[in-house]
This record gives sequence, structure tokens and C-alpha cells, in this order.
Amino acid sequence: MKVLDHKRNVHVLLVEDEPAIGMACQRVLTGRGFKVTVAVDGQAAQSLLVSNEYDICLLDIRTPQISGEELFKWIQVKRPEQVPGVILTTGDVISSDTARFIQTSGRPSLPKPFAPNELIEIVTSVLGQLPYESGK
Repeated sequence: MKVLDHKRNVHVLLVEDEPAIGMACQRVLTGRGFKVTVAVDGQAAQSLLVSNEYDICLLDIRTPQISGEELFKWIQVKRPEQVPGVILTTGDVISSDTARFIQTSGRPSLPKPFAPNELIEIVTSVLGQLPYESGK
């Protein structure tokens, strides 16, 4: 279990293939003191997850190379400790497949487009639910 250290920045992995959205999210999150690493596709994110720990993973469902859904399933098997920090994002709010995946994932989702305050609210909410040990 992770130990919460208030002296370090919270590390966010942002998986986003749309440069404008990625830059906007990075600007908002770093402006609030978060450390942000951007992966432009699921394959890059998977490589980062193999060798790094992240508190939050903002995962776009529709990404090149490896889809967000495939990456989430990989996280469940290979990095299950990361699952509580996953937040799904998507601009595809119409597809029944996407809706079904979001529902069955059990993870919170943030539909695009979203406002900066919505991004901060969901990240803060998920951080508050992470299974950190206290008093260490």
C-alpha cells in the first residue's frame, strides 16, 4: 500500500492523443501542483506504467496503438494497484460499447469536452479515495 507523503507532488499519467486537450490538461494540473507525464497513445502509457508509479491515470478511451479499454484491462492484470487511480475520459458519449465499458469498469469518467474545474474536481475526488496508509 502506498504511503501518502504530503511533501511530494502527486504524479499523474495523462493518456491523451489530442495535443490541444493534452496541453490544456497538463497546464491545469501542473498549475495546481501536480506532476504530469503525458503519453500520446496506449502503448507509450503501457511502457511508462511498467517502470513508474502514478497516483492518478487519466485514460482516454480512444487512443492509438492500444485503446484505453485494452490498456485498462492490462492495468487490471499487470498493475492492479493502479486501478483505484484510473479516471476514464472520452469524447464518445454516444457509443453503447463505450457506455458499457465505462459502466463495467467501475471507474469514474469525465466526458469531453470538460472544464478545468471539472478536471480538478474529479482528480481531487479520486485522490481522496485512494487507499493510502496514514500515520507512517
